[in-house]
Amino acid sequence: MSWATAVDLFAGAGGFTAGATQAGVRVLWAANHWQAAVQVHADNHPDTEHSCQDLHQADWSRVPAHDILLASPACQGHSRARGTDRPHHDATRSTAWAVVSCAEFHQPRVIVVENVPEFCRWQLYPVWRQALEALGYQVAPHIIDAADHGVPQHRRRVYIVCTRTRSPLMLSMAPRERVPAASFIRFDAGNWSPIDKPGRADATKARIQSGRQRFGERFVMPYYSSGSGRTGRALSRPIGTITTVDRWGVVDGDRTRMLTAGEYRDAMGFPSTYRLPAKHRDATQMLGNAVCPPVVTDLLTEIRSAA
Repeated sequence: MSWATAVDLFAGAGGFTAGATQAGVRVLWAANHWQAAVQVHADNHPDTEHSCQDLHQADWSRVPAHDILLASPACQGHSRARGTDRPHHDATRSTAWAVVSCAEFHQPRVIVVENVPEFCRWQLYPVWRQALEALGYQVAPHIIDAADHGVPQHRRRVYIVCTRTRSPLMLSMAPRERVPAASFIRFDAGNWSPIDKPGRADATKARIQSGRQRFGERFVMPYYSSGSGRTGRALSRPIGTITTVDRWGVVDGDRTRMLTAGEYRDAMGFPSTYRLPAKHRDATQMLGNAVCPPVVTDLLTEIRSAA
């Protein structure tokens, strides 16, 4: 199957676009409701047309025709890490219907939708899937861990591949060698502080001590909740899932700090030259919501080969 162009719905920081570009696909148009994210996407993909809008209200006739529809609808309404703002998160589930609306108008050859695995347990998922099938698509969900595609992070997501083929396109992608967290930790960067500083929580100190016993003087660990366990994890394996808020820290002997935005970027598999917003909080939120570019590159390459 040959193709050349794509659009990116709910584009965020631009992971779908970055991965598609690496696969030889030109992303014509990208949209997101958050202006700061649109600006970051435009900074890194200046040849793409951008729109800041609520895609519930999109006029699809103003979107360029394309071969591939890429979309990452809001996941908060499906994720187990929902936070406290449940009514808002419940409302975000309807963003997935923008995929159907765009597909009905443009009828692209391929659709790839990314979300948390719980998306497939959404009460309306069967109806959403039937709507795409009624438009002529074969729907094939794939659960993919980014760590199997050269990303130094365990991040399990569902990639729903929709094609105009005779049967659903079930892909079998060979895993890549796993990349350790040590690949992106910079011990000469960041804002370090003494572990034994006044006010350090006893639970944090206990987690650090437990980590030392298992991993030595250098390791990463979750500062909040249980994360990958109360002892963190070795630098010789991928880090756990990067979230939309600061959560992962690094320990080096008697000092510790949270990860930097640049380390989050590298842990997500973005190029080291990828430009981030100046505000750390904005960068963390965008990256925690992003799609890992290397997964997209591998996925589109395999679809091209298999279709």
